[in-house]
Amino acid sequence: MNGSRFIMVLAWMGWLMFCQTLVASGEPFRPTDDRLVLERLSFNPTNPVAREIRALRSSLAKNPRHLESAVHLATRYIELSRSEGDPRFLGQAEAILAPWWQQSNPPPPALLLRATIKQNAHEFDSALVDLDEVLSMQPSNAQAWLTKASILTVQANYDDARRACQPLARLTGRHVFLACLADIAGATGESAKSQIVLRELLDHPRLSASERVWISVMLGEIAARTGDAQTADRSFSEILKTGVKNQYLLGTYADFLLDRGRHRDVVNLLQHETRADGLLLRLAIAEQALNLASFRDHVATLISRFAASRDRGTNVHVREEARFTLVLLGNPRQALPLAQMNWKVQREPADARILLESALAAGNRDAAKPVLDWLSINHVEDRRLQHLAKLVQQESR
Repeated sequence: MNGSRFIMVLAWMGWLMFCQTLVASGEPFRPTDDRLVLERLSFNPTNPVAREIRALRSSLAKNPRHLESAVHLATRYIELSRSEGDPRFLGQAEAILAPWWQQSNPPPPALLLRATIKQNAHEFDSALVDLDEVLSMQPSNAQAWLTKASILTVQANYDDARRACQPLARLTGRHVFLACLADIAGATGESAKSQIVLRELLDHPRLSASERVWISVMLGEIAARTGDAQTADRSFSEILKTGVKNQYLLGTYADFLLDRGRHRDVVNLLQHETRADGLLLRLAIAEQALNLASFRDHVATLISRFAASRDRGTNVHVREEARFTLVLLGNPRQALPLAQMNWKVQREPADARILLESALAAGNRDAAKPVLDWLSINHVEDRRLQHLAKLVQQESR
């Protein structure tokens, strides 16, 4: 290590300790005036969605227990959370559903939304309980089946996920049923078959905008995992050109760009998307590689946000915190238990990757065993994961 780099690292470590001290010692601000506006939620109040929400809120204020109005408004808030990446919209949705939230047997529409909010909060087991209750009352509820399949896939319960997809064949358009199965196939050793199905589905004339995003992102993810960078880039970039805003799409495309060293493209993609922790993390990783001044401020913000999340007792961003701790703080021994905690909750390729990388960096090969087993049992096709697994196995000899 040359002298100038050694000085830079010392300066960075000192600054980081200062940020951590601020986070640890700072007292939370507690407003004493109910009229004080702390921050406004992140969407344009003049757009049609905002006007619709104002109208719905006004109508619901007259009768807070009007189920149809509450479900409509809560659904709009959930959609905003997904498009804007602002979790406070989920809090708004939960508040709207307050009259039914604690009920043991709420009406199915409220119960389905409760499960959806729990899913977004990574309370997967509790969400599945709610979904099964919905399906016991409404066996033909396609959204409940699709949400159940999605959660089971995230948990790597692939056989149960396939079974949850099956009712969609008779309850929805066939494209939804096939996409549900293709998502699972792409994660369990049938990438080529999955890609063929997804490409055919993109030609379906009845696809909605959200379905097109869903299918395009799946296709891009599978192509990226199997090393087809051209197809992946085309899948991500073409859907972005449509103007559809989707936080998951942005995060997935940013990861693809980061893996290819296209850091400037990541900055251009995410520089205005700093409210979502996962997107801010990816932006900071790109800024670090480019040595941009904004990097330090963004790292300080992430330190504060992760600390606040821990204080709330939430586990929504444990994967992101593990990645942040490993990549930006350079602390594999702290990152590894976070990655292990995350693996207990969700088991997708990104979860496997951060656990393998943390285990390697920490010199703890045994910690990688659950991922190695998952890769082997499910015949996962992912070049980067296979490379990391090979490194673990070599180090174990």
